[in-house]
This record gives sequence, structure tokens and C-alpha cells, in this order.
Amino acid sequence: MVLEQVAFDIETTGFEVNDVVTAVGFAVPLGCRVFVHAGSAAVGTGEIEDEVRERVGERVVVSLHEAESELLRAVGEFVAERVCGEDVLLVAYNGERWRDGFDLPFLRTRLVATGVEWPFRDVPFADVMPVISRRFNTTVDGDEQSSLAAVYGTLCDGDLNMIDPFTESAEAIDAFEEGRLADLVTHNVADVLRTRALGRLAEQYCAKSEFDVKSLTPTEYG
Repeated sequence: MVLEQVAFDIETTGFEVNDVVTAVGFAVPLGCRVFVHAGSAAVGTGEIEDEVRERVGERVVVSLHEAESELLRAVGEFVAERVCGEDVLLVAYNGERWRDGFDLPFLRTRLVATGVEWPFRDVPFADVMPVISRRFNTTVDGDEQSSLAAVYGTLCDGDLNMIDPFTESAEAIDAFEEGRLADLVTHNVADVLRTRALGRLAEQYCAKSEFDVKSLTPTEYG
């Protein structure tokens, strides 16, 4: 059975334990779903959706949340409805590798800090990054490419790199602080679509056994 890949990616204000999640995006077959920590920013979802859709050419649904905890709860509700079942595989790029990874470790700490339950129950997960790094040659001019944008540009058509308003992921921090939420969402959408493209590429050229699929269900659940 071929699993339907759902790619996800998060944006944050930094890498420290007290930094917060500013956006969580998912790429599903019908488009992208992005949850945004908007705070008190005076902007409507329709305005952001229209601008992002025009930039990326994809259906994008955005919800704005005043608090990080509210955003994380909304993510949990979405996952329970859409990212579950035996036919779905959640994927990320450098989401959680052995002794490394970013998205899931960061989320765990922020969920603890905000008192929000773990959202990925009954969800199988695979990190695309180890598959790509082990089974594809990504060396350019003597340097092995490792970042999501660089690897995508090397192995895919590179079109999504053109729509990303940022050259470095750290620019997402400034966008959030300055209230440029359309830029933040566009970057997040570019990342989830790049992750999806690499996941599908790995599906086409690599054996199923190359995907280290694991369950994200907590030990004390169920």
C-alpha cells in the first residue's frame, strides 16, 4: 500500500527553549493549510490567503491565532481530522533525525511550555532528509548540499525557490516581528511544498525500506 505523504514544517522566533512557534504548515493533496501566530496584528485571513495564493499558485487556507497555545491546539484538531489513518504518512525535512532534527523536538518543548497535548497520535512519520542524503548525490562544486532549499534546487526544478521571499530561514523571524505575515506564510508554504517534492522524489527512486517510518504515538497514550 502506498501511503499519502503529508509534508509539514514550522517557523519559530529562534532556537532557544523560550522561543515560540509562529507558523505550522501542512501540504495536503488539495493544497496547503497554515496556522499562524498573529498576535494582535490587524490583518485578515482573506488578505493573506489571496496574496499567498497569487505568489505560489496553490490553494492555501490560513487561520490566525492570537496565542501560541491557541495555534498548537488548532494544529491538534486539524491533525485528528486530516492527518491520521493507515494510509497517511507525515513527512518533514530534518524534522527529527537521530540526535538531531528541529521541528518535532522544538514542538515538544513548546507543547510542554503551553500545556497543550501532543497532536500527532496514531500518526506514522518519516524524515525525508536522511533518505535524500544517503541515496542521492547532492554535491555541487565540491560541497554537499544539505539545506532544504539547496537540496530542492539541486534535485528538483527549483521553481519553489523563486517564490520564497527569504534567502535564509532566519528572515522569517524578522517577518513575524514586523507583522509581514504574508511573507511568513509564503516562506512556510514554499518549505512544505519543497519537502513534499523531495518526499515524492524519494518515493520514485528509493526502496520503501529506506524510509525509517516510526509511530509518533506517545507511550502513555491508548
